[in-house]
Amino acid sequence: MAQQRKILVSLSDTLLKEADTIAKNNNMNRSEFIRSAMKLYIREQKKASLYDKMKKGYLEMADINLRLADECYLTDCEQLYNYEAKLSECE
Repeated sequence: MAQQRKILVSLSDTLLKEADTIAKNNNMNRSEFIRSAMKLYIREQKKASLYDKMKKGYLEMADINLRLADECYLTDCEQLYNYEAKLSECE
């Protein structure tokens, strides 16, 4: 286990009472509860950050895909026009 350090945290009486109640209900001491809460908060922050990065990436890819689709559509239309022109020459 990693080395543990003591810190001083200021909490309102209400927040401390709530934390102590939850810790007691989960058979934890105050330190275990605070560690658990901090780990959960850090994990959720990382998850939110990853979500934001993925959202940004998907939005960027959407723009790229739209441009590619537009380019391909124009090329497809041109090829269809040329194909139909050659077909009409054969008649």
